[in-house]
Amino acid sequence: MRRKSIGILLACMLALAAILAGCGGNSNNGGNNGGATGTNSSSGGSSGGSSGKQEKVKMSLLVDNSQDSINIGEALVKKFTAKYPHIEIELETRPGGGEGDNFVKTRLATGDMNDIFFYNSGSLLQALNPEQNLLDLTGEPFADNLLDSFKPVVSSNGKLFGVPFRSSVAGGWFYNKKLYEEHGLSVPKTWDELMANLDKLKGSGAAPLIGSYKDTWTSQLIMLADFYNVLAEEPNFPDDYTANMAKYANTPAALRSFQKLAQTVGYYNEDLMATTYDAALGMLAEGKGAHYPMLSFAVPVFVQNYPDLVDDIGFFAQPGDDPDNVGLTVWMPDAAYIYKNTKHPEEAKMFLSFLASVEGTEVLSEVTTPSGPYVIKGAKLPEEVPQVVKDMLPYFNTEGKTAPALEFLSPVKGPMLEQLTVEVGAGMRSAEDAAALYDEDVAKQARQLGLEGW
Repeated sequence: MRRKSIGILLACMLALAAILAGCGGNSNNGGNNGGATGTNSSSGGSSGGSSGKQEKVKMSLLVDNSQDSINIGEALVKKFTAKYPHIEIELETRPGGGEGDNFVKTRLATGDMNDIFFYNSGSLLQALNPEQNLLDLTGEPFADNLLDSFKPVVSSNGKLFGVPFRSSVAGGWFYNKKLYEEHGLSVPKTWDELMANLDKLKGSGAAPLIGSYKDTWTSQLIMLADFYNVLAEEPNFPDDYTANMAKYANTPAALRSFQKLAQTVGYYNEDLMATTYDAALGMLAEGKGAHYPMLSFAVPVFVQNYPDLVDDIGFFAQPGDDPDNVGLTVWMPDAAYIYKNTKHPEEAKMFLSFLASVEGTEVLSEVTTPSGPYVIKGAKLPEEVPQVVKDMLPYFNTEGKTAPALEFLSPVKGPMLEQLTVEVGAGMRSAEDAAALYDEDVAKQARQLGLEGW
């Protein structure tokens, strides 16, 4: 991705900050069940003509098997089909992580894909060969509802393929505030301070750091959430990395992300290889562990499963080495896409139009707790959100304290990353070895994408 695109994404973080700043304030239009807020397409979709009896249409929607994604999918389908009763949408689930990636790719390769599916934006989308497999949404009226910063992460060669179905997401460290208070700890401003906190928690009866490597994708967070710090030291890294001019193994700031993960060995729960993502969230909420590096999309799960404990949970950005420059790595929302060979393209576009509307975001706010700002024009966060979401405000409200994750600045991301981060976090492989192997892995991916310089 060119440097111009980086500038657009970084500039939009300020726009997102304005949206997020309204959370918890005295908004006249706040609340989960507030009315439409004046946007280009608040109702979402087009009836396609209301005169006469409409033919029944049945479609399918594929979502990952996390409870939050299922809740979102069910709520959106229920609201949409109530508006358009001639359309029926059946929900199907798939695994998450690398297994889910392979599931989606296999479905596309065999021509057996659902009409609509939820999937990542950014670099993982590029690996799906969107021009070959996905319906082009360029020029659709509902595309005007998307913030400009979001469009590049669901586009390929200038063509738009998706719309968001979540809020934006931050990557950092959840922590148990009660344990921090009990042990006299404060939110760290440097990596060394964070490691000192882990040291103080050893032998406390609670795991200093929770690992959930049964779900291998969760092992990547320390490495990926460090990208704000990488970009602070090497602002040209995304361009150089995409052009095969920079590597993780020979760029000290990037290698440091693997090295930080390696430094956490010995601080985890003993059963980290058998612990799942859901179990890890419970450990943190119940004070059985003090820290859990994770994306902020975990917030709705905390709210749903641990409503009496959610106020005990805080969030901070992964610190670097400069106490005066602590910032947050931000992920753009996942998106909904339409299979290119669907038999019902117009009805599928109606559903995506609904998702890309203020009304669609209001449905999301009713069924899940937003983990960051929406990227739909005119959309607002509900007035009441947990303190753990408000913990992100200082980053979003301060210029230069957020940066997009690398996967939104470069199309290059190797499929082996979660395997390598499991090995590093479990003490089975050195950071330097993992970085070198990852560089080899992304080279294969870059060649498959046909990138210049590879």
